[in-house]
Amino acid sequence: MNASLSITRRSQQQPQQQQSRQQDRQPSQQRQQQPQPRQQQQPSQPRQQSQPPQRRQPSPHAKSPYARMFALPGAKAFSASAALARLPLSMMSLGIVLALNHLYNNWTVAGAMSGAYILAVAAVTPLYARLFDRFGQRRVGSVVLAVQVVVMCAFAIAALMRVPIPLLFVLAIIMGGTQFSFGALVRTRWAYLLERTDNEDLLDTAYAFEAAVDEVIYIFGPILAASLATGVHPVSQLFVPTAAAAIGGTIFFAQRSTQPPVLHAVVATPELVAADDPELRLARGEFDGNKAADTFFTQRRTRPSQSATRKQVRNVLLYVGILPLCFTFLIFNMSFTAFDVSITAWMELHHLDAFLGVQLAMLAAGSLIGALVFGSHAHRGSHWRRMVICLALLALGFVGMRLTMDNFAVLGITELLAGLVVAPLLATGNLIIKDTVPDSQLTEGLSWLTTANAVGSSFGSIVAGIVVDKFDAYSGVMVTWIVVAASIPFAIIGWIIVANKNRTDLALRQD
Repeated sequence: MNASLSITRRSQQQPQQQQSRQQDRQPSQQRQQQPQPRQQQQPSQPRQQSQPPQRRQPSPHAKSPYARMFALPGAKAFSASAALARLPLSMMSLGIVLALNHLYNNWTVAGAMSGAYILAVAAVTPLYARLFDRFGQRRVGSVVLAVQVVVMCAFAIAALMRVPIPLLFVLAIIMGGTQFSFGALVRTRWAYLLERTDNEDLLDTAYAFEAAVDEVIYIFGPILAASLATGVHPVSQLFVPTAAAAIGGTIFFAQRSTQPPVLHAVVATPELVAADDPELRLARGEFDGNKAADTFFTQRRTRPSQSATRKQVRNVLLYVGILPLCFTFLIFNMSFTAFDVSITAWMELHHLDAFLGVQLAMLAAGSLIGALVFGSHAHRGSHWRRMVICLALLALGFVGMRLTMDNFAVLGITELLAGLVVAPLLATGNLIIKDTVPDSQLTEGLSWLTTANAVGSSFGSIVAGIVVDKFDAYSGVMVTWIVVAASIPFAIIGWIIVANKNRTDLALRQD
C-alpha cells in the first residue's frame, strides 16, 4: 500500500514514556492481584472487570485527594500563579465602574464602558484559546500578556488623566481584546499533568478546586476593588489587577514542566510501523466519539499539507452536546449578576449599604464550601444528570431567597445553602468539556464556557437593571430563578443527545 497513514501524537511523548509508565504501575497492581505477578500485557490473560482500566486505584494509606494532587511536581506553582493572574477577572469590570463614576460622575457611561469591556473579552477568549491549543501556552501567552499589561496600564493612566470619554471607550475595548482565560489554561494543565502522572482519578478534585478558587476571587476581588477606590484612590483599583496579571502570568508561563505539549499531525507509513504499535492502534480508533483523531489516507509525503490539517480540526461547538451546554451556562449565569443588582438596589433602598459586601459574599461562600466537598469525593454516573439536579436545586434556592428577602439572617442562610451547588455545577460543565472535546482543542472548549459565563453575566445585569427600574428589587430577584429554570430544558436536551449518541456507539461496537 502506497498510501500513508496520518495520526496525531503528542510532540513531547516518546514510546519509552509509555513503557516506563506501565512499569511504574506494576508494583501497586502486583499487590492487588496476588499471588501471581502481572506479566507485560499477555493476550491470553483476561483483564479483571472489577477494576476500571482508566482509573488508578489509590493505596489504602493514600492521602486526601487534595494532598495527592498538590504533591505532584509543579502543581502548586502553576495553580497559585494562575489564581493571582485571574484577579483582574473580578476587579477590572467593577473597577471601571467605580473609577468612571467618581471621575466623570456618570453611572450610565461607567456601566456602558464596563459592558463594552466584558463583551470584548467574551469575543476574543475563544480565539486566543485556539491559538494556545495550536502553538502552545508559553509561546502565545508571553506575547499576549505583555501587550495586555501595557494596555491595562495605558487605560488606568488615561483614566487618571481624565482623557475624553470616547478615547477611554476605545482603550477599554482594546483592553478587553487582550484578555484571555487563565481559568481554561490552568484546567488544561491539570488535565495534562494528571494524565501524565497516571492520576486521572483526581480530575474531579482539580476542577472542583479551580471552581473554589474562582469563588474566592469573586468574593474578595470586588471587596478589594471597592476598598481601594474608596480608601486609597479612585483609580488604584485599576493598577492592582494590572500588577496581578503581570506577576501571576509571568510565573505561570515560566512553568515549562507542566505545560501541555502541542498536538500536531505527523505521517507514518503502515509498512514502516509495527501493526501492534500502541499509538498506531490508538489512532485507528475513535477519540471519545469524534472524528478529530480518525485516521485518513493521503499521498506519500513527509508532512501533511495545511489544508489536510485544517480538515482534521472540527469546530468545538459542533461536538455532541457542546452547544446545549454553552446555552445552559449562558442562561443560568444571568442569575448571579441579576441577584447582585437586585440585592444591591434593595439594600440601598433600606440604607444598609454597609452590609452589602457580606450579603453578596454568602452565595460565593456557599459555593466555596460546595467546591471543597465536591472535590474530596469520587463521582459516578452521568455528568448531565448531575447538572440537571444542580440546576433544579439552584432554582429552588433562588425561590427561597425571594421569599426571605425581608429577613437578613434567613436570607444569608438561604444564600449559603443555595451556593453549595454552584461550584459543583461549574465543575461538572468543565468535566463534560473534558470528556467531549479532544485534547488538541481542550483549551478552546473550556474557553467557550468562560465566554458563555461572561455573556450571561452581562445580560443578567442588564435585564435585572431594567426590571428594577420598571418595577422593584423584589421583581429583580424573581429574574434569578426564572432564568435558572429556563436553562434546565437546554441541559435536558444535551443529556438526551449525548445519551442517544452513546447508545448508538455502543450498538455499533457490539455489531
